[in-house]
Amino acid sequence: MVRPRELPDRARVVIIGGGVGGASIAHHLAKLGERDVVLLDRNELTSGSTFHSAGLVGQLRSSVSLTRMMMDSVELYRTLDCGWVQCGGIRLACTPEREQEVLRQVAWAKTFGLPLELISAEQARELFPLMSTDGVRCASYLPSDGYLDPSLLTTALADSARAGGCRIFTHTRVTGIDVDRSGGGGGERGRVRGVQTEWGSIEAEVVVDAGGMFAAEIARLAGVRVPIVPFAHEYLVTQPFRERASGEHLPTLRDPDLLIYFREEGGGLIMGGYERASAPWALDAHLLDAIPSDFNGRLLEEDWPRFEEIAANSRRRVPVMDEITVTKLINGPEAFTPDNEFCLGESEVRGLFVAAGFCAHGLAGAGGIGKVMAEWILEGEPAIDVWEMDIRRFGAHFRSPSYTLKRTQEVYETYYDIRYPGHERLAGRPLRTSSAYPWHAEHGAAFGEKSGWERVNWYQSNAEAGDESLRPRGWAGMHWSPAIGAEHRGTRERAGLFDESSFSKLEVAGPGAAEFLQRLCDNDVARDVGAITYTQMLNRRGGIECDFTVTRVEEQLFSIVTGTAFGNHDLSWIRRHAPGDGSVRCTDVTARWACFALWGPRARDILAPLTDDPLEFPYMHMRELAVGDVPVRALRVTFVGELGWELYCPTEYGAGLWRTLWQAGREHGLVAGGYRAIDSLRLEKGYRVWAADVTPDETPYEAGLGFCVRKQGGFIGAPALGLGAGSGAGASESPAGAAQLDKRLRCIVLEDPRSVALGNEPVRIDGDVVGRVTSGGYGYTVERSIAYAYVPADVELGTTVEVDVFGEWVRGLLTREPLFDPKGERVRQ
Repeated sequence: MVRPRELPDRARVVIIGGGVGGASIAHHLAKLGERDVVLLDRNELTSGSTFHSAGLVGQLRSSVSLTRMMMDSVELYRTLDCGWVQCGGIRLACTPEREQEVLRQVAWAKTFGLPLELISAEQARELFPLMSTDGVRCASYLPSDGYLDPSLLTTALADSARAGGCRIFTHTRVTGIDVDRSGGGGGERGRVRGVQTEWGSIEAEVVVDAGGMFAAEIARLAGVRVPIVPFAHEYLVTQPFRERASGEHLPTLRDPDLLIYFREEGGGLIMGGYERASAPWALDAHLLDAIPSDFNGRLLEEDWPRFEEIAANSRRRVPVMDEITVTKLINGPEAFTPDNEFCLGESEVRGLFVAAGFCAHGLAGAGGIGKVMAEWILEGEPAIDVWEMDIRRFGAHFRSPSYTLKRTQEVYETYYDIRYPGHERLAGRPLRTSSAYPWHAEHGAAFGEKSGWERVNWYQSNAEAGDESLRPRGWAGMHWSPAIGAEHRGTRERAGLFDESSFSKLEVAGPGAAEFLQRLCDNDVARDVGAITYTQMLNRRGGIECDFTVTRVEEQLFSIVTGTAFGNHDLSWIRRHAPGDGSVRCTDVTARWACFALWGPRARDILAPLTDDPLEFPYMHMRELAVGDVPVRALRVTFVGELGWELYCPTEYGAGLWRTLWQAGREHGLVAGGYRAIDSLRLEKGYRVWAADVTPDETPYEAGLGFCVRKQGGFIGAPALGLGAGSGAGASESPAGAAQLDKRLRCIVLEDPRSVALGNEPVRIDGDVVGRVTSGGYGYTVERSIAYAYVPADVELGTTVEVDVFGEWVRGLLTREPLFDPKGERVRQ
């Protein structure tokens, strides 16, 4: 074929995909001053999933950052000629459980300044006169929600991008992605060098896969897995049937209990929903997406039998649906992810970014997606915490198309279900199991799942020793057992044995490892062999990008232990900064090691008879031991605030080590415990959890982790904390980052011990909302309901606050932490 005359030989950024996501990224890159951008589409703009979107825009979402992105989208849409209609949005509650959800959402919205109102069923009907109030208990109303035209929005964004210098080429299919596989310091999979198209190649520093439902196919050209599945999603459009006064609009309406949504379309309605019988589309014999090459600007055949449940429900809520004429049933494929969140960020191939998996709410989030992605591309890291949307959250198990499909299908079919705290998904389980898994199952374990791992939440066999009267009120008591308290108290009073094999374990090795980790970590990790250091890795803003312990195992070998779900993220961060000279190797070794934690005042009595090696080595140090017949790496660390060890052994020894510890502990009252007890124990000690209490948006000083920060600087993020960028430069005992805080993480003790905060509840002082809860729970030793929240730094300890727990303001007190063993004497016994 003849190469189009205008197709360039190179560009700094090439965006693949001319849907609303790609157009928004191009728009925002131009707004930030990036002129050398090329956008390519295989057909016409919007010809993938964008053109058949229903166009609803709702702002309040499941995470802080996602809600902010939706709010950014609305701010942008108000400035564009995109058919934006700010009509407001109603969400109905028809069960007691859904009413509680609405109360929680109304409370959460206060922390954003979103004017979400709690309204009655009658008030909802006044706003949406077509609806029936039968079964409606209450509703929420957000005046700033609305809808828009997807094609107009994409065109407006594309026009803005062109005005900023972006060159857009339609009917230009990408056939390959060039990757340089040489180098790859730290274990990366190469760097992107450009794209190949049907008209020729374009050299590029950055390639953005914004291919919508084609994104996984595009990523495979570079050897990258994007776990998305196309699903057929249907909605109908009615003929006009009502007169509408100029400037008057019906609000959007969602009834999640009936699985349906509505918005006006001229004098008619659009109605759709999320049926229980989903329809994955275009999958091959191996369950991998195989979208026809000519599927451009097309829809699927109408599927009325599958839509019947939704249609019947719509007539219950809006009776006129039984009388009006349907113009057409839109059936179009949409890309969904296994957790119903966006898939954004830089892949394991440097310079190859992904913006895909919009899960049928890409129109609502497109403005915020484009802003986040443009900043990420130009600055090398996102400007806000996007962990829940980061492609790095998907571990190796999502390389399996069958597993990805199972998880995604469950997400689609439960799209509108209430997510109670502690809710566990069922699809694809069990997948990853500990060497002690059979023992757990035999002894009554209630399993949860995280990152594919089966993990013990609690043992139901311990429930009889617990106290049912401590069940928290409301949602906090939904997935709860008195066994949690029994395991907590057994650990505090005697000893607890916990299986932590799911924790991610990384190794950084090589002659450059010590110097490299010193540059990444805010604490001093290049200490003596055997030393354990609790540390963070910071981004350039000083925010906490990673939070874990580092053990110097050998002169050139460091072991990192991080959260179960964070291994892929943390390894990617480390590899991204690794030198390219081969002096450092970074490896995930999670599967090689079982890990069992033995904690409690009798832990030494249990362990000592099992080993000839001395146990008197100090807290935060490691020793190699033999425990019974098993070679063990013993780390004197704790996440519950008690004497004890984390005991690591090669996986093949795991079952034997667990049995040995359990048998030795029986005479000492040893209790086997789960992760829910660990969470309660750590709350009493004030131990932080990354992605909740600490995120990339908070600095160590704000998070109460300033004790980890070495004052001489010399690590990434140090300048943002007011410290020197180089070793020894700018040393300060009172760095600017510590002295000028706007907020600080504080411990709150609630007056009502059975009112338990779950996270994201607003916190107010003297009637003004000043922050939101990051995590909460009940402390079975201190017998208090505990919450952690960021509040203004100048608010003093002892101040009375209030926390909105499902519509009720519960009084609490800002309290000095930790609540248990404040001097840390028990861990050093």
